[in-house]
Amino acid sequence: MLKLLAYPLSFLYYCFFSSCLLFFHPIQVFCLRWININAQKKAIDVLNFLLLRCLNLLGTRIDFKTSDSLPQEGTLIFAANHQSTYDIPPLIWYLRKHHPKFVAKKELGEGLPSISYHLRNGGNVLIDRKAPLASLEAIASFAENVQQNNWSVVIFPEGTRTRNGQPKKFQRAGLRTLLNNIKDPVLVPISINNSWKLAQWKYFPMPLGVRLEIKVQKAILPQEMEMEKAIDLLENAVKIGVKS
Repeated sequence: MLKLLAYPLSFLYYCFFSSCLLFFHPIQVFCLRWININAQKKAIDVLNFLLLRCLNLLGTRIDFKTSDSLPQEGTLIFAANHQSTYDIPPLIWYLRKHHPKFVAKKELGEGLPSISYHLRNGGNVLIDRKAPLASLEAIASFAENVQQNNWSVVIFPEGTRTRNGQPKKFQRAGLRTLLNNIKDPVLVPISINNSWKLAQWKYFPMPLGVRLEIKVQKAILPQEMEMEKAIDLLENAVKIGVKS
């Protein structure tokens, strides 16, 4: 019965979801071209707030928790496990005061209204996983840009999404590059649970009543220890917060 109900609700979800993306695409283009990147950022914030409301149509509940107050000094590097594309809207919305900028794969930079434009023009970095050296150079340049603008970074060190929610081993090159090119970095582990369930039936219908849980863990100051130890602590903190 629940899956039968999922069909009409999924149809409504996709109607509202696609309408939001199409509506906000020209708005953010206008904001960036005629005002500034901060105006574009506000448009993106509102867009992602509405995308969360679209998920609410499916009975999805979003539980976002912060375990500790974040340091006021230094550049925040949020590192999270990656379960699905549904990780993104709550991170953008709930971390909005930190101006999060994403390390994303280049494939997302084309073909998606609003999303691709933002990834290309909103201060994020798109990397080609088939060209690791060029990707690291792009991340290094991105790190400098983030510092200059007092933004924060969001990176998914696993490198790809997990289909069953089980965390994968961190790919460390991107994190090392960020740490080497950001003065006074602050590592912030984020554990994401149940996002993968939203994608478990592929695209249609969407599952109903998923509880998406995101927890921001205690910050780690990598300058107080060896880099590899800091990344070890980061990876362990993220994984401990992921429910099996």
